[in-house]
Amino acid sequence: MELVIKDLHAQVDNKEIIKGLDLTIKTGEIHAIMGPNGTGKSTLAAIIMGDPKYEVTKGTITLNGENVLEMSVDERSRKGIFLAMQYPNEIAGITNADFIKSAMQARLEDGKHISLFKFVREMDKAVRELKMDPDLPHRYVNEGFSGGEKKRNEILQMKMLKPHFAILDEIDSGLDVDALKIVGENVDNMRSDSFAALVITHYQRLLDYINVDYVHIMIDGRIVRSGGKEIIERVDAEGYDWIKNELGIEEEFEATRRIVLGSCAAKVEK
Repeated sequence: MELVIKDLHAQVDNKEIIKGLDLTIKTGEIHAIMGPNGTGKSTLAAIIMGDPKYEVTKGTITLNGENVLEMSVDERSRKGIFLAMQYPNEIAGITNADFIKSAMQARLEDGKHISLFKFVREMDKAVRELKMDPDLPHRYVNEGFSGGEKKRNEILQMKMLKPHFAILDEIDSGLDVDALKIVGENVDNMRSDSFAALVITHYQRLLDYINVDYVHIMIDGRIVRSGGKEIIERVDAEGYDWIKNELGIEEEFEATRRIVLGSCAAKVEK
């Protein structure tokens, strides 16, 4: 299976954010996207998942040849696209177990039902692997959770839903060193011929635990450089100035200043 993005352009409030982006992800691969704040990384994640806030003005996104842009958000999910959000929402009155079970049921064909015994067994196993509180299935979705607990909860949903294409939008922000290792290893352990991930991150530390196949640098709404892990090491050592200088990219706004990995990622309002 493959997710293909070609010449993607998108805007919000008449301001172009994505400016001709190309990317192909195949199952069995793990990709990482890095880049300064404000360059469109989270916007790309939102567009793939179908956030109506963003208007695609040109280009295509296809999943095995099917037009993703014509699909509703729930259709994209049923086709196997998953987004772990940078800022997960709280849902009062709905337990984690009911929320995840309903999402899994929605992906089944009419007339088929989830085995309750199998569901409980798989969820308990996933909770243990993420080293989460064992009473988590009975708590309301993200209500009263710390930032780190919310991020682990996103990975729990991914493990249970088993998507074909997972987009992880700065899943590492808010995690301490131990949690970062747990989350990274759980993502890496998802690797299979039917699973791919797009990891959006500022931190080299997360990628110490995820064996990424491809690394992409995104600046000013475009992917300007792709390669292997050697790119991570250079960005960690030199920030992004080297690639801007090589490509002659002029800085247009303060958010594209050099960012050295390991510093805290700030939320940027789009």
